[in-house]
Amino acid sequence: MNWNRHYPKILLFAYVIVWIWAAINPNYRSVWIDENILPVIFVSFLTITYRWFKFSNLSYTFIFIFFVLHAIGGHYSYSEMPLFDLIKENWNLSRNHYDRLVHFLFGFLWFLPFYEIVNRIFKVPKGWRSLFIAFFIVAALKGIFEVIEYAYVFVRNNSLTVSNYLGEQGDTYDALKDMGLGMLGGLISMAIFGFKRLFHNTKI
Repeated sequence: MNWNRHYPKILLFAYVIVWIWAAINPNYRSVWIDENILPVIFVSFLTITYRWFKFSNLSYTFIFIFFVLHAIGGHYSYSEMPLFDLIKENWNLSRNHYDRLVHFLFGFLWFLPFYEIVNRIFKVPKGWRSLFIAFFIVAALKGIFEVIEYAYVFVRNNSLTVSNYLGEQGDTYDALKDMGLGMLGGLISMAIFGFKRLFHNTKI
C-alpha cells in the first residue's frame, strides 16, 4: 500500500471518527451545529475537488490538526473546553483561552495551504511575493470571518449563540484579539517558510 499516496484519505477517515465523537452529546447541540456549518462545507469541497487539486501532505496534516481542534471546540464549546478551564482555574486566568489558541493556529496552520493555492492555482511564482500574498489572504479571511460570525449571531439572536458560539467571555475587544492572533500565526508561519527558503536554498 502506498501510504504517501493514501495519506490524505487516512487523515479524512481519522477526522470523520473525531467528528462523529464530537457529534455525540455535545455540551450544546445548537452551538455544535453552528460550529460545524463551515467545516462540513469545506471538508466536502476538499473531498469533491481532490481529483483535480491536491495539497501537499504537510498541508493536509495542518488542515487535519485545525479541524480536529475545531471539532473539540464545537463539542465542548470554545468557552468551556475542560483542559483550558483547568488551566484557567490553576492560573487564576480571567477566561478560557482555548479559542485564542485556535485563532492563532488558524493563521499558523492555514498559511501553507493558502501558499500552495497562490502558487498552483493563481500561478504566482514561488518566493517572497507569494509568501506575502498568502499572509494577506490569512489576514483578510480572519477579518471576514469575524464579520460573518457577528452577522450570524445577529441573525440568530440567541443568548446561547452569543455566549457559547461567539465566545467573547466578557471581552469587548475579543474580535480584534482573535484577528491579531490569527495574523500573528500567519506571520510566524510565513517567516518560517521564508527563512527556510533563504537559508536552505529551497524552492518553497
